[in-house]
Amino acid sequence: MKNYLSINDIDSLPVWVDEAITLKKDPYQFQDLGKQKTVCLLFFNNSLRTRLSTQKAAMQLGMEVMIMNFGNESWALEYGDGTVMDQGTSEHIKEAARVVSQYCDIVAIRAFAGLVDKAKDEAEEVINGFAQYASIPVVNMESSVGHPLQALADAITLAEHNEKPKPKVVLSWAPHPKALPHAVANSFVDMMKLQDADFVITHPKGYELNPDITKGCHIEYDQDKALEDADFVYVKNWSSYSDYGQVLSKDLDWTMTEQKLGKAKFMHCLPVRRNMVVDDAVLDSDQSLVVEQAHNRVFAVQLVFKKLLETLS
Repeated sequence: MKNYLSINDIDSLPVWVDEAITLKKDPYQFQDLGKQKTVCLLFFNNSLRTRLSTQKAAMQLGMEVMIMNFGNESWALEYGDGTVMDQGTSEHIKEAARVVSQYCDIVAIRAFAGLVDKAKDEAEEVINGFAQYASIPVVNMESSVGHPLQALADAITLAEHNEKPKPKVVLSWAPHPKALPHAVANSFVDMMKLQDADFVITHPKGYELNPDITKGCHIEYDQDKALEDADFVYVKNWSSYSDYGQVLSKDLDWTMTEQKLGKAKFMHCLPVRRNMVVDDAVLDSDQSLVVEQAHNRVFAVQLVFKKLLETLS
């Protein structure tokens, strides 16, 4: 594995999940692997779990960590070929990626979708620009269309709490006051395609995800029907894909409640809007796995770093 850009970069999800759970039992066992190695974290967007979990994972591997926030600490980057740079950008990705490659051994990048230009977002110019021009491994800490570290943490969480040979897992849209990207939902769908599960996606009409990603998945527009006999319910908002980046509905009838959840376990990537996306009673119950998901973010990224470091040794 040269880079970790997508959940599909994993050669065997069950093997990786087992390895992450083993790593979790003794997280400092590979400290020598990262000794005298440095990871650079580049944030084009705000973060809490991603920043702290990635730092913690690197530290547990014995790595040094450098962090830069591109919003206020760096030159604005240009990505286009042949561009006359007479506007707002000061440095081209071609130089920036090569320079960063001299300073560290792995670079991890977080850059959200703009939700205005679908083609531009799907081109993933930030993460793909670094992957193209950097000479070191690149890790996706969330990009315009994917969040593979969250998806791996979700797979770990599912494995730790699953009690059935083939559980029923539901991904349910929920209302939100803002337009949110598709990255978490996309990677969760990609991850679930690698699982032996009864997987259902439910959302109002108009909120269909990229059909190339959901191809072959069971999509149910009736949320109550989708939730019947569910073992895990993953709730997430996303904006419209067809009417790109738009909020078509804030229907609170889609808010997750105790009654809807039933006996299922509740999952969400966080941060979450209480009493809009999900009721307090669900989040504060023993059925909620959200804090455990956040904890597993550490071991997801630690496993990715471990595998990349092994290729460098």
